[in-house]
Amino acid sequence: MRKIDLCSSSEGTEVILATSSDEKHPPENIIDGNPETFWTTTGMFPQEFIICFHKHVRIERLVIQSYFVRTLRIEKSTSKEPIDFEPWIERDLVHKEGQLQNEEIMIRVGSWDSWCYNIEAKRQNHFIIHETNPYLK
Repeated sequence: MRKIDLCSSSEGTEVILATSSDEKHPPENIIDGNPETFWTTTGMFPQEFIICFHKHVRIERLVIQSYFVRTLRIEKSTSKEPIDFEPWIERDLVHKEGQLQNEEIMIRVGSWDSWCYNIEAKRQNHFIIHETNPYLK
């Protein structure tokens, strides 16, 4: 079965909230499918964004590409509205100066079904989210 990039604006996915925005690097860049674009934070820490799929999705693999992220926390909601989030994944990431953090998370058997994901990233400085790609295989 082919993999499908569920987190793409071409699939109807939207970033419906971001705690900061830069007009040159807006949060929508993380779902535009362009490897040359990214979202950069501009405010207090931690920062978070909510991705809404507008359909029920089952994720088997999640790839997040970033720079300068120390801790990544992901919550999911089984509601059609971005409410009632529950903890899903929390990871400390390794940061090496000038290197892309390529975090791949394989979801165990019984993949999670959800409508929305709230993703929070913690760092003492600004950070960059390059791509967020949940896949259905």
